[in-house]
Amino acid sequence: MSTDRDTEAAAAETPTPPAGQEPPGTPPPAAPAEAAAGEGGGRPPAEEDGAAEDPAGPGPGAAGGSAAEPVAQAGGGAGEDSAGGGRESGDPQAAADGDAPEAEAPAASAPDGAAAGAAGGDGAAQPSEAEAELAAQRYERERIARRKAERQAPVEAGGKLSGRAADLLAAVRAVESGKPAPAYFDDAPAVPRRTAPQAPAARAPEPAPRPRPEAAAPAAPPAERVEAVRAVLARGGAPAELAAPAAAALGEDAAEQLAEDPWRLLAVAGVRPSQADGFARALLGPGAGPADERRAAALVGWLLEQAALKGHTALEAAALEAALAGYGVPAPAEALGQAIAEGLVLVFHEPVAESAARAAQPADPEADADAGQPVRVLVGLEGHALAEESLADGLARLTGTFTGEGAAAWDPSAAGAGAELVRAAAAHGLVVHTGGEAARAEPLALAAAAREHGLRTCLAAHAPAPGAVTVAGLLAGAEGPERDADGRFALDLLVVLDAPQLDVETAAALVESVPDGARLVLSGDPAVLGSAGPGRVFADVLAARVYPQVASRVPDPGPIGELVSGIGIGELNQVDAPGREVVIVPVRDAGEAVHRTVQLVAESVPRAFGIGADGVQVITPGHGGSAGTRALNAALKERLNPGPGRFGGFDPGDRVVHVPSPGRAVPARVVSADAAGLHLDAAGARVVVPKELVESRVRHGWAVTAHQAVGARWPAVVVVLPGDAVPALSRDWVYTAFGRAERHLSVVHGVDQALPRAVAEVLPKPRTTRLAGLLRGLAAAAQEQPQ
Repeated sequence: MSTDRDTEAAAAETPTPPAGQEPPGTPPPAAPAEAAAGEGGGRPPAEEDGAAEDPAGPGPGAAGGSAAEPVAQAGGGAGEDSAGGGRESGDPQAAADGDAPEAEAPAASAPDGAAAGAAGGDGAAQPSEAEAELAAQRYERERIARRKAERQAPVEAGGKLSGRAADLLAAVRAVESGKPAPAYFDDAPAVPRRTAPQAPAARAPEPAPRPRPEAAAPAAPPAERVEAVRAVLARGGAPAELAAPAAAALGEDAAEQLAEDPWRLLAVAGVRPSQADGFARALLGPGAGPADERRAAALVGWLLEQAALKGHTALEAAALEAALAGYGVPAPAEALGQAIAEGLVLVFHEPVAESAARAAQPADPEADADAGQPVRVLVGLEGHALAEESLADGLARLTGTFTGEGAAAWDPSAAGAGAELVRAAAAHGLVVHTGGEAARAEPLALAAAAREHGLRTCLAAHAPAPGAVTVAGLLAGAEGPERDADGRFALDLLVVLDAPQLDVETAAALVESVPDGARLVLSGDPAVLGSAGPGRVFADVLAARVYPQVASRVPDPGPIGELVSGIGIGELNQVDAPGREVVIVPVRDAGEAVHRTVQLVAESVPRAFGIGADGVQVITPGHGGSAGTRALNAALKERLNPGPGRFGGFDPGDRVVHVPSPGRAVPARVVSADAAGLHLDAAGARVVVPKELVESRVRHGWAVTAHQAVGARWPAVVVVLPGDAVPALSRDWVYTAFGRAERHLSVVHGVDQALPRAVAEVLPKPRTTRLAGLLRGLAAAAQEQPQ
């Protein structure tokens, strides 16, 4: 792998650039995004000598170029957001990625007669060049005169706006006033016009796709309830802004609950125990101490909810007691027992694997002879517990009702892609398939073979994929097969791609919808980041080892595939990248990281690989920080689609991610806005996000986190690793981020040796779940039953 110094040394060997491309030694003009990135202009800092070396070590000399064009280097390494439980660092919102086609900025004004020449589209005679020139001059004089008159006249706020900006301002004002907007901005920014030698024949306009309104948010609580809660909050000195969420979380008698038990405020998202303690002292006086039973009960539920955000479906009783002690509960074991007795939480005794029990305790033959099978005591919330049990029962139902009818028609000697998976699926009701990105061809081959045999087949994926429906769309009834009278899908085979992204509640709903006797195939890469919600469904099904497993032997191709495969086993290897497939871009600070990222997306990657900016995805560890998604998106918007951001910070053509529900991140592009809300184009489907939900469910998507990117791939990926990203790096994070690239991977590298250390040593954070034990227990019970 090579760095900037290697590139400059090899510049003399650089081949002649294609026509229209500046030679390698020519730095590009300063970009408008430099100011947003914190650069002051002049020579970009990355062009200076002394850049940090790639921690993975220098490799074979790749083709050179100037430091302003880092794509002429080869290297590897990266990292991203927190792997803890599928939540992004720095922001509770799990927003989505944006890979919709990038629209160009609208033309400022048509030079000379270009606008007139390009607009004459219904067969009219074209004006001569002299006539066009005179018309253009007249138009320019009139425009200048109008501008002078506008400057002399008084202008109200927003009055100088015109075109789309004026339409957008009008829409925003209409929304604020509650009246219908007189207009909304157009479908997309127009591509800069060019004079055509001959106008095309007029075509009938195609009907625009019908906008699909987003599912409405839960109904707001009644105003009377909110006012009653606000009065209680005021007595306790709590912010009035908590009134509506508290009223929604606690239900009809929310005010009474808070007055009697102030720690119920912990049911509101974002409230911390210290804040609830202060609220309780203000309401109850000095008697509201750490030993209060109400406080302990509320803390038990709050701790389990926080654990669910990190992917756990339950906690060991000892861990929960230690956490309670950390919050000052004087008798944590008694407090937990009281919560169990009152039914606030559920307790489970799960058998511990014999090997794990021996490893945890010293050998004692006499004790082993007297004691029974060791168990661990788990505590969980009812919702997660029921979801895991329902999922386990559903998987057992599928294998128990599968008869293998028609399996003989499947050719047991089938060869080619996915042959082993085809044979396994023909003979079993549930099959687990593992493999990297290249292995996705095998479930596709299975689906094709199943259709040839007349099976009703459905492919479902976490993110939009060719030939597949999304899991969310399938469950919502918006995509895929219809349901029968029993509420189950009318199908014979369901193949789920990206199975590691299934949380326990989604998986339970999906399996419950598969009819008796049907086949289910769970396929995915076990090395990627886990689900955003609680549970580790795919990993637990693999760990249970009660269902057939097919491991693909197809390696991911090319230098990127070689690099990612090494990361999967804890090795950050040096790879040979003769086609500049992998590039290292060393940076010293966050400002330089933002500058170089914008340069890569807007100039270097498109110039070197012919990949447009819309085919380049930026991935970074978190939303906050000086090089998080917010900072990067601000700089990329300024460069790629500048605009006033009059509707919640968005303009037509902005690349965004839409989060219709936690854990789902849908790439989209802003189309328009009106009184109904923000209009998005998500892979051809029109979505309308109500104005009150725009702030919480839509964010710019030029830069996303690895959790938002999982399940999707792009022609080129730029992974940004600023110095403050070190705590977020782990093996599965790096594996996921690097694996999103198809043709080219650039790593903006500012974490030094923390990258190879994370790949080698920082494993995925464990999650406490019950599914694997439940599956083993059901499988053992099925074997004991008489045939």
